[in-house]
Amino acid sequence: MRATNCANPRFLSYHKANLEKIKTLSRIEGMESNQEKPLADRIRPEGLDDFVGQEHLTGPGRILRRLIEEDKVPSMIFWGPPGCGKTTLTRIVAKKTEANFISCQATEVGVAEIKKIMDRARLNKKAYQKKTIIFVDEIHRFNKAQQAVFLPYAEDGSIILIATTTENPSFEIISPLLSRCQLFIFEPLGESDLKKIVKRALLDKRNGLGNYKIKIKPKAIDLLIGFSSGDARTPLKTLETALKIASPDKQGYYHLDEKLIIEALQHKALRYDKKGEEHYNIISAFIKSMRGSDPDAALYWLSRMLEAGEDPRFMARRMVIFASEDIGNADPMALEIANAVARAVEFVGLPEAKINLAQGATYLACAPKSRASYEALLLAEEDVKKTLDLPVPLHLRNAPTKLMKELGYGKNYKKKQEYLPKKLKGKKYYQPPLK
Repeated sequence: MRATNCANPRFLSYHKANLEKIKTLSRIEGMESNQEKPLADRIRPEGLDDFVGQEHLTGPGRILRRLIEEDKVPSMIFWGPPGCGKTTLTRIVAKKTEANFISCQATEVGVAEIKKIMDRARLNKKAYQKKTIIFVDEIHRFNKAQQAVFLPYAEDGSIILIATTTENPSFEIISPLLSRCQLFIFEPLGESDLKKIVKRALLDKRNGLGNYKIKIKPKAIDLLIGFSSGDARTPLKTLETALKIASPDKQGYYHLDEKLIIEALQHKALRYDKKGEEHYNIISAFIKSMRGSDPDAALYWLSRMLEAGEDPRFMARRMVIFASEDIGNADPMALEIANAVARAVEFVGLPEAKINLAQGATYLACAPKSRASYEALLLAEEDVKKTLDLPVPLHLRNAPTKLMKELGYGKNYKKKQEYLPKKLKGKKYYQPPLK
């Protein structure tokens, strides 16, 4: 078994002084007993023959399978939806390769730490001719500047980069890095693939649920699969939950039917989906906490989003909007602060950008509030829709030509006069709060 985390003692043997520091950067495996791990983790296949799905990549004779079997993997990006096998296949690479293998999560490790690891990989390559594979999960979480750090190391062969992403690489991965990696596109798992995975979980006595006496109806399995959206983890999570809430009969059998599966689907933890209901619920709670001048609640909901893997740029954009919509001219500096946070998020990236977001959220929550500008805009928009194309008064029109001047464009222009169309004379939209 090769190293499967950022702290590989064999790889860092000549850097013992820094070993403990590097260990904090990674997700150390094996810290918990196997049965404490989620079912989806416990039954991950250990070899290509047990890998389910992605036949176009890993089927007999296919290019990715050959590269893994021959230990000749290049720098590559796995692009596909959640739960389709990207991380699982990377773990199989880790077991097969003779190279040092270091695994990092983009949301947990800063670029400075990764750069140190890659510097050591470069030294290791020169001193021992030993390859190093660096696996970066969710590489789209790194901004453009952070992604660029990998370029010189991938270019000179110091590292082999394997990265996964659920986002379109054309938009989320910088072109120079994308051009240096081979792109493999993963597809959502099909119904037959998901049934194989569920069956394995039910029969596996060592890592799965095979030691339980389970009777599950075919329609219940169909229901499990139907709610999965091609994500293998979803039916496995639901299966685990169903078993927890089920009661065995006198013979010790657990009967899992459609009703119990539906109940399990309702019991299981809500998944934070960028396009799902909980996504909008939590961002709404975040905005309302700032609007209600509660910095503690704002920090809590901010942390919930960050922990769930929300894009920090999305949160920064919402704060910029909030600064004008809910604070406005009551504190003009709020917009400056929010814009500064947005720039910092783009420049710094996670995990340190969390500090910038926290500063912005607490400032906006504590700032005085005024929606006068926003509400005035709504009133003006309403009048525009009602009155359509009212002509611009002659005295306000631009008069760049002699003819236009003769027609009265710009005539009698004074600073103190009516600026609205005649039909809207005297209309007031902006009502700033009394000081």
